[in-house]
Amino acid sequence: MPLIQDLIHKIEVGGGSRVFRVGAAVLAVLLLAFGFNMRGYRNMGTQEAMDAAQVGRNIAQGKGFTTLFIRPLSIYLVKKRNLERRGGLTPEVSADPAQLKGMHPDIANPPLYPLLLAGLMKVAPLDYAASSSKPFWSERNRFSRYEPDFVIGLLNQAIFLTVILLVFLLARQLFDAGVAWLSAALLLGSELLWRFSVSGLSTMFLLLIFTGLTWCVVLLEQEIREAKWGPLGSVGLSFAAGVLLGLGGLTRYSFCWVLIPLLGFVVLFGGRQRVTLALISLITFAVVMAPWIIRNYNVSGTPFGTASFAVIESTMYFTDTQLQRSLDPDFSRLNVLMATLMPFWLKLMTNLRQIVQTDLPRLGGSWISAFFVVGLLVNFRSPAIRRLRYFLLMCLGVFVFTQALGRTYLSDESPDINSENLLVLLTPFAFVYGVSLFFLLLDIINLPLKGLRYAVLGAFSVIVCLPMIMAFLPPKTIPVAYPPYYPPAIQTIATWVKEKELTMSDVPWAMAWYGQRQSVWLTLKCRTDVKDPTRNESFFAINDFIKPIVILYLTPETMDSRFLSQWVRAGEQSWGAFIIESMVKKKIPEDFPLGETQSGWMPEQLMLADWQRWRKSP
Repeated sequence: MPLIQDLIHKIEVGGGSRVFRVGAAVLAVLLLAFGFNMRGYRNMGTQEAMDAAQVGRNIAQGKGFTTLFIRPLSIYLVKKRNLERRGGLTPEVSADPAQLKGMHPDIANPPLYPLLLAGLMKVAPLDYAASSSKPFWSERNRFSRYEPDFVIGLLNQAIFLTVILLVFLLARQLFDAGVAWLSAALLLGSELLWRFSVSGLSTMFLLLIFTGLTWCVVLLEQEIREAKWGPLGSVGLSFAAGVLLGLGGLTRYSFCWVLIPLLGFVVLFGGRQRVTLALISLITFAVVMAPWIIRNYNVSGTPFGTASFAVIESTMYFTDTQLQRSLDPDFSRLNVLMATLMPFWLKLMTNLRQIVQTDLPRLGGSWISAFFVVGLLVNFRSPAIRRLRYFLLMCLGVFVFTQALGRTYLSDESPDINSENLLVLLTPFAFVYGVSLFFLLLDIINLPLKGLRYAVLGAFSVIVCLPMIMAFLPPKTIPVAYPPYYPPAIQTIATWVKEKELTMSDVPWAMAWYGQRQSVWLTLKCRTDVKDPTRNESFFAINDFIKPIVILYLTPETMDSRFLSQWVRAGEQSWGAFIIESMVKKKIPEDFPLGETQSGWMPEQLMLADWQRWRKSP
């Protein structure tokens, strides 16, 4: 009996009390993660996530930074670069300047996140086969969850929880324990961030880097104001900030623009060493980025590969996916574009309007963004809090303009969960400043009862976390991201294709990730344009002159397109015309080399092969 009393005493007032609270908090977080994964999990549904995952697997398998997802623009850039420096090429590359007969170099993804995924795939034994019978991965003998997608989601959720811990420590240092705890709790209840965590995107990893960079900015400001680590303290922090900025740029190229807020902050608050510290951060950033930029230039002739053209995508000259699917893009029009700047201006104004009207008010997936904006205007006593908000405001301005000018078709396909969403990086700090303002207002209000304070805190938390609460209510999220992605169907087709053979699809990133087969993105046209045969953007430009295509696989991404605008008006050489002809006549055009099909795919999908590969070999 005394032993039990001693144990209860330690839990209530002794050191065991803290252990009990920490254990309860950890258990609550694990239960929340378990509940969300059971109710709100969904397999990868974005091009960027599958693309990064398949590059990471190639790295893990010792194939280097190569890709199975072939963009026609990448073929153009790699081929053009190899032809320009033909004298220094190996015989294999000279015979195959497009580098399609072997592994194609990846020039679309920054390297850091695929490297992280490669490390995960080396450590965790993943089963890449889509299961229709294993418990949890299937339901009612039907495929449900894809194991590698789920494990990558768990990795990102671990990173997300690390970010919350760092934000909690930062909020406690700058504000107080109340602000820190409530901010951490609301971040845990952010449905938007949980959806990012299971999306497979690099956002959580980039958010971790940005949080680390913000920590460096805070510590640097404090060190300049009150030196604690000696004469090299501020130098070391400037160096660390440059490294983190470079790592962020190697995770997502658009993050490089954070260089402007970082240098601006150092110049404003760097004291007598402002020039030296700014140069240290700048040079360190450049040194970290330089090797990868040099590699990209050697491979493609551009510093950032296909991402170098993001600013001209979704303009009047290159609409939708037109540029990425171009085998011979007409860049001669860029001379007019650069002279007038009108397409840039129109793109900026159009996207700025949407960001201001939609994205900014929903920053963090909650109306707490209103508290954040007002909280930035509060005259805090702490100079660290006041100066940090200048850095965050500069980041906000840079993110808005970068997101507006860099917006492409990726944001149209997935408006909220995409790699072009930079504003989400400010979510943790929006919560911290928003919560701090809420506490200031709460202290001003003269509540008649002390217990009402906790009631108001509870109501505030529930309202902010309503989207997350709704995720636990019916209906349950369907894990399968169909249409258009159904891994068992993709893997069935992949079994008919040899490792070095080439397929074509409207979802080549899915064929690359789920099917582990080389797949080129659907060309702009099905047939060569007789009016302009010199600019060949057709299926035959690849099949006849670069590498034979053995299977064509079209999903609802194409089959469910708009009939008038995307099929009829696209012309006789379009894939829409090809599909219409095939469906009406119920016969593949005679001049098309892939004439065999298996029953059961139409009308939602179309699969054509060079011979009946689902039967025995000829």
